[in-house]
Amino acid sequence: MTSMSTVLPLPDPVLRRPVADPRRAAHEQGKLAKRLRRQVGQAIADFGMIKEGDKVMVCLSGGKDSYTMLDILLQLQKKAPVSFELVAVNLDQKQPDFPEHVLPEYLERAGVPYHIIEQDTYSVVSRVIPEGKTMCSLCSRLRRGALYSYAEENGFTKIALGHHRDDLVATFFLNMFFHAKLSGMPPKLLSDNAKHVVIRPLAYVREGDIAQYAEAKSFPIIPCNLCGSQENLQRKQVKKMMDAWERETPGRIETIARALGDIRPSQLSDPNLFDFLSLGHRDGAALPDAQAWLAGEPHPTSADEDT
Repeated sequence: MTSMSTVLPLPDPVLRRPVADPRRAAHEQGKLAKRLRRQVGQAIADFGMIKEGDKVMVCLSGGKDSYTMLDILLQLQKKAPVSFELVAVNLDQKQPDFPEHVLPEYLERAGVPYHIIEQDTYSVVSRVIPEGKTMCSLCSRLRRGALYSYAEENGFTKIALGHHRDDLVATFFLNMFFHAKLSGMPPKLLSDNAKHVVIRPLAYVREGDIAQYAEAKSFPIIPCNLCGSQENLQRKQVKKMMDAWERETPGRIETIARALGDIRPSQLSDPNLFDFLSLGHRDGAALPDAQAWLAGEPHPTSADEDT
C-alpha cells in the first residue's frame, strides 16, 4: 500500500526592514550638522553678515528653512568670534487654522527670545486678490513691510531670512525667464529704503540637506495654507526644471550657484557694467552717436569735403 503525504505550500518569507543603527544615524546627523555650520559660517564670513554687537532678527515662519537657520545660528553663536544677539520673530498673518501655539511652545522650550507680530494680512490678500490667482506677491510685500517696521522700531541691525542655495538659483532663473534681467537674491542686501540690512545665512546650503536636517531634528513644521497650496506658480515651474537637471546631471545646481559668484561683466552685454564704447577706441576719434547711426544719413567722404 502506497502512503500518501500532503505537501503544504511554504509560507511567504517575512520581509523585515533593516533596523537602523542608532550610532550610525547619530554619526550621520552629526556630520550633517557640522557641514551646515561650516557652510553658514562661511557665508557669514564671506559677506560680512554679522558683526560685533549686532542684534539679529531671525524671521521664523515655521517652515524647515527658518527652523534650520535659527538652530544653526544658535550653535554658531556659542563659538563665534564676535558677540551678537538673536531674537526669533514670527508674523502671525491670521491664516485660517494657523496653530498659534506651536512656535511659542517650541521657542520657550529652546530658551530662545522671541516675539510674535500679529497682523491680519490674510484678510487683505483674500479681499484684493481674485479667487484662484496667485497671492504670493502681495502676501510677500505685506509680510516684508510688517517685519521691516518691527525691526526699525526695536533696533535690529540685521534681518535674517531663511532662503537657501536653491532659492538663490531659482530666483536667478525666474528673473531671466520671466523678467528679462540677470539678477537674483543676494546673500546680503540693503533694503530699498536703505534702513535695513537683510542677510541670508543659508546661501550656501542645499535644500536637500535642510530637509534632512529638519527631519532629524523633528522640527514642528507649520505648512503654509495661504500660498503653499497654489499650483502652477512660476517658481514651481523653475523648481521642476532644476530638479530634472539635478537628476540628469548631479551637481549642476551647485555649479550654477558658484557661477552666480563669478560674474564677468566684459563677457556679457550690459554697457552700464562694462565700458564697451572705450574698448578699442582711438584717441581723437568721436564716440559713436546712436542717433546718427539710426538716422541712416550718408557720411560725407573726403571727396565731398574737397568740393
